[in-house]
Amino acid sequence: MRRLLTVSLSALVLSGCVNMAPDHGRPELATLPTYDADYRPDGTVVASTLSYGEWFADQRLVALIETAVANNRDLVAATARIEQARAQYRIEDSRRLPTTVANASATRSRTPVGTVQPGADGSITSDRFNVGVGVSAFELDFWGRVANLSEAARAQYLAVEANQRAFYLSLIADTASTYFELLETEAQIRLAQATLESRQEGLRIAQRRLDAGVTSALPFRQAETLLTTAEQQLAAERLAEARLRNQLAVLVGGAIPANLPQSLPMTAQNNGMTLDAGTPSDLLLVRPDIQAAEEQLRAARANIGAARAAFFPTISLTGNAGLASSDLGDLFGSDGFSWSFGPSISLPIFDWGAREANLDLAKAREVEQIAIYDKTVQTAFREVSDGLAGRRWLAEQVTALEKGVAAQERLARLARLRYREGVADYLEVLDAERNLFSAQQQLLTTRRAYLQNGTTLFVALGGGLGGAR
Repeated sequence: MRRLLTVSLSALVLSGCVNMAPDHGRPELATLPTYDADYRPDGTVVASTLSYGEWFADQRLVALIETAVANNRDLVAATARIEQARAQYRIEDSRRLPTTVANASATRSRTPVGTVQPGADGSITSDRFNVGVGVSAFELDFWGRVANLSEAARAQYLAVEANQRAFYLSLIADTASTYFELLETEAQIRLAQATLESRQEGLRIAQRRLDAGVTSALPFRQAETLLTTAEQQLAAERLAEARLRNQLAVLVGGAIPANLPQSLPMTAQNNGMTLDAGTPSDLLLVRPDIQAAEEQLRAARANIGAARAAFFPTISLTGNAGLASSDLGDLFGSDGFSWSFGPSISLPIFDWGAREANLDLAKAREVEQIAIYDKTVQTAFREVSDGLAGRRWLAEQVTALEKGVAAQERLARLARLRYREGVADYLEVLDAERNLFSAQQQLLTTRRAYLQNGTTLFVALGGGLGGAR
């Protein structure tokens, strides 16, 4: 027994002596060292330290995100994949240690005496009892093959875990984006309803003027055109509202709860925070998608080490030790101690290039993972740069559109006044009403885009992993 333990410990010391995997290092950053100064805000708030509950001012949205995090089926599946990857890593890592098996057996056999002494009669009945422990075919990992397979499984597990966090952030962004679209659609419906009522009144006045012979049928038909446009727009917005509610229900994993807080209007959604963009190199530490890409690269390099080790002999050790006796009562008291151990070596001589192809495959996958890592970093840099640019220019668009809507409202009032006084025809009113309606719609759309851009920037900088509070 002591000899078996000594052999097992020696195997552990000798295993893993060589690592043939390439040294892991992050590829050179394929981005500029800093963001464009024209777009970079003078913010001091670090997004990665904020939870989504601290970022979003609308408590109804926060409650919806909490529900989505708890119930979204895709997030549940992503979390289950973490457990799968963790189990796979534990399986691979367990192969670095010898598996010790306890065994016991009892055998009774009858042997005719004639098989031993020809011509003799009778038979011999014998008993044999065995108990012991053994190690079967434990690979001595001289070349690091098992260690690299374990490291690859570990990196895959960490990559899956990072991908789950990346999906968590995308779920926050998708829920917030859908919610803002729903707010915009509801505002568009209110605008279309108010416009519809105004144009119904305009059509009624045009009808009275036509009946009184004050005007021709042309202004009446033009008023009808305005009315039908508003009706069509209202129907389209109601369809969009139904689809957005269905989409939101899928994101939150079921029916939208009825006891949620009251939503804030779009103009009250801004929390007033200005985020510190940091530098592109900071994204390597806070973006889970970049961390996942790096772990995939680490796994690819570990697989290269395993593929290289396959060119060397596989040395395995088998050993066992135990007690044996022909009498069960003397099994542990008799001098029946026995042991055996022995190494075995295996090296394929002709495999028709399979090992070389496997190594080439591992190297090609490393090249692929380097490209994926670079692309992920570039995408993260672009998302932050787009968010910073949108933070500035969308805010300026909202301000300009607010001024434009105010100007169009004054123009529409003046056109209606001129028409009532007979100074202008109804075509002038028609153009003014159309332009006002379009400007109001565009303002709502741009406000929604500004809110979505803020969410995108927040998530792009790694914000939201802190939970709801």
